[in-house]
Amino acid sequence: MNEKMKQDPVPRSSEEQEIDLLELVGKVWADRRLVLKWCGIAVILALVVAFSIPKEYTTTIVLAPEVKAGSRSLGGLGALAGMAGIQMGSGEGGDALYPDLYPDIVSSIGFAIELFDVPVRDVNGEVDTDLYTYMKEELRSPWWSAILSFPFKCLGWVMSLFKEEEKSLDENVDPFRLTGEEDGVVKALNQRIAVSVDKKTSLISLSVTMQDPLIAATMTDTVMAKLQDYITEYRTNKARHDLDFIQKLYNEAQKKYYDAQQSYADYVDMNQNISLRSVQTRQERLQNEMNLAYSLYNQMAQQLQLAKAKVQENTPVYTIVQAATVPLKASKPSKMMILIGFVFLAVVGSVGWILFGRELWVSLKQNIRRA
Repeated sequence: MNEKMKQDPVPRSSEEQEIDLLELVGKVWADRRLVLKWCGIAVILALVVAFSIPKEYTTTIVLAPEVKAGSRSLGGLGALAGMAGIQMGSGEGGDALYPDLYPDIVSSIGFAIELFDVPVRDVNGEVDTDLYTYMKEELRSPWWSAILSFPFKCLGWVMSLFKEEEKSLDENVDPFRLTGEEDGVVKALNQRIAVSVDKKTSLISLSVTMQDPLIAATMTDTVMAKLQDYITEYRTNKARHDLDFIQKLYNEAQKKYYDAQQSYADYVDMNQNISLRSVQTRQERLQNEMNLAYSLYNQMAQQLQLAKAKVQENTPVYTIVQAATVPLKASKPSKMMILIGFVFLAVVGSVGWILFGRELWVSLKQNIRRA
């Protein structure tokens, strides 16, 4: 008897659960017009939002950096270490500028400021200005952003009355002390420029997103060129300093040799028919000085060629796997995803209102009346 009583609640609870689920489904089905109504409103709102957001175009470049011999010798171990974020063989060349640091370089303030003066032109030819002016004046935003930012603009205008006048746009940008507008442009650029490194293949992906396809492609090429120049300057910095120093020594050695050669020639010309021992001794001394100066000059010439070769050796080479092209389709907004998201929220909201919200609202109103 006790065993029967213990086994009875299990089927009864499952039956009750089935009845409850059927009751909930029937409740929603009975009020399906409300669900459809909310979905219809969601579709309209989704279309308004999707068509209010300006189109954005993205251009991507893929680069393959030069692989040093030390990296190749590690083989599979180097690839596994790269996947784990470990740099193998970093002490060989003393190069502290790993590809993992490229995103930090591009997002730095100094790098962004160098892009301010880049000339840009849209695909229709209506915009022809520099990047700073384009980012500050030509970028479009949804209509609701103007409404949301209006109070902050009013507050900023009031605060500007009590502040000192900021420098004009014609003055040079000071990276140490940016104005509010310059800081806003730098942050906007950092959001639109993205650099990623595949640790397994060492491929570098660089993408730029703009509201015009031609400007997106132009800026992608420009950012790639400036990044390559930055890396080249870093890696060849010591070699170029050595080259400048050896060039200076070479110029001094050349001048000393030419002076010694000219002094020897002048002395020989002036004492051609004189057979004094003192004359011969001075002539030998001038000749020895000329030969010594020539030997030093010859050594400096060899060192100069080696220094030039060192600069060329340290200059990194990049292979463009995927070149920049003007995008034909917008990368965002995704109208379909916006539509699906709004409809999903409408279905969840309407079902929640039918099952729980309506009863809570009625009970809340009754409690307010009783109070």
